[in-house]
Amino acid sequence: MNAPRFFLLCLPLALLGGCTTPHTAQTRLERIVVAPDSRGFILAGSKQPFHPWGFNYGNHGRLMEDFWNGDWKTFAGDFRKMKALGANVVRVHLQYGKFMSGPDRPNRAEFKQLSRMLRLAEKTGLYLDVTGLACYRPGDTPEWYKDMDERQHWAAQSNFWNAVAATCARSPAVFCYDLINEPIVSGGRREPGAWSSGHLFGHYDFVQFITLDPAGRRREDIAADWIRVMTAAIRAHDTHALITVGLLPWTPRWGFLSGFVPKKIAPDLDFIAVHIYPDAKKPGEAMEALRKCAVGKPVVIEETFPLSCSAAEEEAFLCDSKKFACGWMGHYDGCSPKDFDTLEREGKLTLSEAIYREWERLFVKLKPEFAPTDASQRH
Repeated sequence: MNAPRFFLLCLPLALLGGCTTPHTAQTRLERIVVAPDSRGFILAGSKQPFHPWGFNYGNHGRLMEDFWNGDWKTFAGDFRKMKALGANVVRVHLQYGKFMSGPDRPNRAEFKQLSRMLRLAEKTGLYLDVTGLACYRPGDTPEWYKDMDERQHWAAQSNFWNAVAATCARSPAVFCYDLINEPIVSGGRREPGAWSSGHLFGHYDFVQFITLDPAGRRREDIAADWIRVMTAAIRAHDTHALITVGLLPWTPRWGFLSGFVPKKIAPDLDFIAVHIYPDAKKPGEAMEALRKCAVGKPVVIEETFPLSCSAAEEEAFLCDSKKFACGWMGHYDGCSPKDFDTLEREGKLTLSEAIYREWERLFVKLKPEFAPTDASQRH
């Protein structure tokens, strides 16, 4: 998530309205694997094509760890609502400071909730994009984590993924592990402890550095080395689920500013995940950024939204993106189109809520075209 993403997490949404009919999966979810042509995904058993079509999860601007211990009913209800909208994948963001009580000490209570979420996903018929190492709220990030050097930091991150994979390995609901959201390899020396960008969007910081000093190393090599360390921790427990990284996009001005260059890291990932928000003032840039990700592995647009463009322009981008992408994820924040309609009738619908409604309407409209053979919807 980059600067505009604060808008998505902090929208002043009203209280959740009506409910949808609960959905119960009738058959066990199949594992998702990369298709033989490396251009998409299939179900491991039936070999049917699978098109990721889903949401980044949030609830009224809250991180899920803020409420899922005390209000599981709302959390579970949101899963049913996303399923009813046509989603087959939900991207969930695990906050490092909540899941780890020490560098090598998992928080049992949060991992219990992670196991509970896996069961919920299986029951609801939704796959999970499990994104880790999140430090979105600086106040939740432990000081001991900030004070580490690179070797210690990578080891602590590896311990996180070791614990997550040990918990998730038996669940077919895990579509993928996203190692970290929008990482950057520093091009020069940073101050001790400056692992986050330091640029807050509201109360959140969505960008992290994976090193504080390149020390003569090439940025692309550091990125690949870091991916291998995290992947090894996961593969010690889970040899099935796919692995990726949530990438910042290429831009004409900065190129691959993050240092995570798709063609350099592709050999160590199962697919490329990129975050692209079309800008009406920069026609063609979104498609060019997407084209840069077509490096011989499946491409998933892991974040997109009509934030800097109209819904019609977002739709045009999505339709064009099928040249390169095989999966798409927008945003959900606790309300369905019917909820927004109720707010409108009451004269309470805000501009931000109207934008969310337009996105969800577009999501429902395009589902038959973008995920036409989604077997999970038949459960």
